[in-house]
Amino acid sequence: MVFIVETGWPGVEAIRRCRFMGLKALYNGVIRFTNVRVPRENILLAEGKGLRVALTTLDTGRLTLPAACVGLSKRCLEISRIWASNRVQWGAPIGKHAAIADKIARMAANTFALESMTLLAASRVDRDTHADVRLEAAMCKLWGTEVTWEIVNDTMQIRGGRGYETAASLKARGEPPVPVERFLRDSRINTIFEGSSEIMRLFIAREMLETHLKIGAAVLNSQLPLSQRLRAAARAARFYLVWYPKQFLPAERFTVRSPESALLAGHLRYAARMSRKLARAIFHAMLRYGPKLEREQLLLGRFVDIGTEIFAITATCLRAEQMLQSGNDGAGHEERAALVDYFCSSGRRRIHQKFCGIHQNGDREGYRLAQHVLAGKLSDLTSGIVRQQP
Repeated sequence: MVFIVETGWPGVEAIRRCRFMGLKALYNGVIRFTNVRVPRENILLAEGKGLRVALTTLDTGRLTLPAACVGLSKRCLEISRIWASNRVQWGAPIGKHAAIADKIARMAANTFALESMTLLAASRVDRDTHADVRLEAAMCKLWGTEVTWEIVNDTMQIRGGRGYETAASLKARGEPPVPVERFLRDSRINTIFEGSSEIMRLFIAREMLETHLKIGAAVLNSQLPLSQRLRAAARAARFYLVWYPKQFLPAERFTVRSPESALLAGHLRYAARMSRKLARAIFHAMLRYGPKLEREQLLLGRFVDIGTEIFAITATCLRAEQMLQSGNDGAGHEERAALVDYFCSSGRRRIHQKFCGIHQNGDREGYRLAQHVLAGKLSDLTSGIVRQQP
């Protein structure tokens, strides 16, 4: 059950306001309740509907966060573009140097992709307020907050010392008060609240496995009678005899209206192929690990990252195609095609690396090492530091 409590009511006491690294206006605190009486009219929705309210709020938050990240990313891109165009080092603007140009390119491509993903997910809610966007919202939140952190961090790196300096300090000595330092502090929370990146990956992985778990749960449940498990196995076999061959079908055809449209169609065909390859990889992992697959968090994380990259490529291409058709694109067709092609090509490389990591990784070694550290067997790694006085 969810209900509203007023801070001025008897028995409600704010013990302490919490202080944070960023978001200085955030008014969170430790609250104590002592025999508080809540009137029935303060119940939200209805009794027994509290979980529904909470989950709906989460979906909304997981869409508003990437939307906010779009605005921050655009601001960072603007700051970086102006600085990289005017700051001269070694006889040329720093934007002409490959190391900085690479950051600018990734900023631009990822900003466009993040906006495309967010608009695609939000449009489903606009069309139907009861639409189930749990998966899309989670992917936008996961990918968007991590990419935006990278963008803010790169903006700090491009601005250098002036990025690390506070806006007030810059203003006091006559420079434009660009608040990159505040951006860095404020944006760090994005990968933590409304579900941390780790929780988002587990949530999305659970959604990926849901169909397989429903089909195979009875087969793997040793507490069920053998006859019931055999019937469940027969049903599962019939399902997979149809489902599995479909994952090898050729990619769909896409309408080609122009050279730019042909480029987008190629990336969309790639996304369709990779979605089927991902489905096969998840199925193979189910066969290998069985019910223990849920414990393979790093492996599931790779599956989630692949699926999210596929979603990002698809959303980016669909938005670019819409812009081409409407003719309202502020940029030229050639420039827009270059932007989308760069993003999709980069996404392809990331997907390839994640697929390779399914079989070639150091997961087991890393886990064993972490247990040694946790057991205090490598305590010398923390020796030599100045201890904080109590």
